[in-house]
Amino acid sequence: MASQLTVPVVIIGAGQAGLSVAHYLRKFDLVAGTDFVVLDRGPDAGGAWQHRWPALRLGTAHRVNDLPGMSALGISFDTADRSRPAREVVAEYYHRYEAHFDFRVVRPVSVTSVANRGADLVVSTRSAAYGDQEISAHVLVNASGTWGAPFLPHYPGAESFAGQQVHTATFTSAEDFAGRKVVVVGGGTSAIGFLLELEGVAAELTWAARRPIDWVHTGELDLEGASAAVAAQDEAARSGRALPSIVSGTGVPVSRRIAAGIERGLLVAEPMFQAIEPHGVRWADGRFTEADAIVWATGFRPELRHLAPLRLREKAGGVTVGAGASWTDPRIFFAGYGPQASTIGAARAGRVIARQVMALL
Repeated sequence: MASQLTVPVVIIGAGQAGLSVAHYLRKFDLVAGTDFVVLDRGPDAGGAWQHRWPALRLGTAHRVNDLPGMSALGISFDTADRSRPAREVVAEYYHRYEAHFDFRVVRPVSVTSVANRGADLVVSTRSAAYGDQEISAHVLVNASGTWGAPFLPHYPGAESFAGQQVHTATFTSAEDFAGRKVVVVGGGTSAIGFLLELEGVAAELTWAARRPIDWVHTGELDLEGASAAVAAQDEAARSGRALPSIVSGTGVPVSRRIAAGIERGLLVAEPMFQAIEPHGVRWADGRFTEADAIVWATGFRPELRHLAPLRLREKAGGVTVGAGASWTDPRIFFAGYGPQASTIGAARAGRVIARQVMALL
């Protein structure tokens, strides 16, 4: 029989979004473990970053912004060793952050479902360390992110492919593809990173993308493009539609490393292939490219399966969210969803969500 616990607020996820909300709840004098509990399925601190491949360096990853209050610890991602694996740095800093603010994150715990029980919510969890548990809460902050829901598009013949297929979520090392013919699929920074890592390791490399790559040749952040992308995410979230790709609105900034890759002919994307065959891919013009492996750098979707009993998903494919709050159920908040899905967006949203949570308690 599952053990029982009652707490006013449950936060699901201890990545950037969940920790940001927890920080602002602490500033409202709420006590972790008593007034709110943070559940995380990861084995350690670091959110999704702890699962990223070892070769991904802090200097080549998406910018990691500091969490609110991190300056009190005397650390910043802006001054961190950019040659170290990103997952090591983020895990180390998040661990220190959690300890400093006494968040008492409970891990590893998987949330299997969230359902109604009268006026409250019941959060069902499973853990090898803690066993099954039911937590009754007044308010839920879902900060589960996207890492647990990789998106793998379907193409005819995919099931017949005789080679290896991996997604960003399961990629571990370029050396796994040494001497092999590899097709990389995707139009974002992960696909580009894989191509740069695989160059000189794989026997042959082919890049396929669904749309032409929008290279941004500027040394500065494209604020207009970024603002438009965030606005598109916000509009989709408020409309309950599936969220659009961020990279489709911002383009891909061209660093020196990327510019060199373009110049030597590595970073040239083919239009998407039409079908997959046992030993390669078939293009729309009839050409065939042999492949031993396909790397799907096709992104992720918000992980919301555990919320299915609440029936929040709209026919348009998403959940209706504005300013981090569910418009369907006022007890539910979504941290890091849509326009908040970045380290800086999550930090700002943490304050907004925490204030709304306090208004309900």
